Amino acid sequence: MKEVIVISLGGSLIIPDTINVKLLEEFRKIVLKHTKKYKFVVVCGGGKTARNYIQGLEHQNISHKEFLQTLLGIASTRLNARFMTHFFGRDANKGMPKDMHDVLDYLKKHDVVFCGALRYAKDQTSDSTSAQLAHFFNCDFINITDVAGLYDKNPKKFKAAKFISEISHKEFLMMAEKISFHPGQHFVLDQTAAKIIKKYKIMTFIIGNDMKQLDNLLNGKHFIGTIIG
Repeated sequence: MKEVIVISLGGSLIIPDTINVKLLEEFRKIVLKHTKKYKFVVVCGGGKTARNYIQGLEHQNISHKEFLQTLLGIASTRLNARFMTHFFGRDANKGMPKDMHDVLDYLKKHDVVFCGALRYAKDQTSDSTSAQLAHFFNCDFINITDVAGLYDKNPKKFKAAKFISEISHKEFLMMAEKISFHPGQHFVLDQTAAKIIKKYKIMTFIIGNDMKQLDNLLNGKHFIGTIIG
């Protein structure tokens, strides 16, 4: 089988408010261009869809609230993944994987496989699914998000935020663990994903919504983004 690449596609890129058709068309073009060399597992985030549902329960006096919020987040990632299979057409899987072995089975038939979060796990987002899949396939992990890479502060809130082009697994984990986890959180990778990529020394790349950077990265050329590892 061809080399596998795991891509985490942020939900905020799929549907910031309405479906981001132009960006997704560019994403589709780049991914299909590189299927001669690679097979792709694309893990879709829940984005604003997930956060809207999660926030809808935030002030409700119900039992197991965080558990239910997480289930809504998982469902949102799978809805986005289902949309992406239709958007890609015949080149993508028609079913929805439920575990890593499902993903492997689909990869035997398809060059591009979409999934959302595969199962419930405490304090995890689809980032963790992506990191686990990268370990499972012993491959690189590309996280595509709505900022150009990793910064020392949230660049959307702080104009003086400094861009970090390269960071060790250990240093990145220390950054991630300074943030308290909550369902629907908005950080480039969740804390569990940070632990997984550190533990298994997974080469990880964070890039923004400029699809030229994804093309450059897959071609082994200079790209704008962050390398973790």
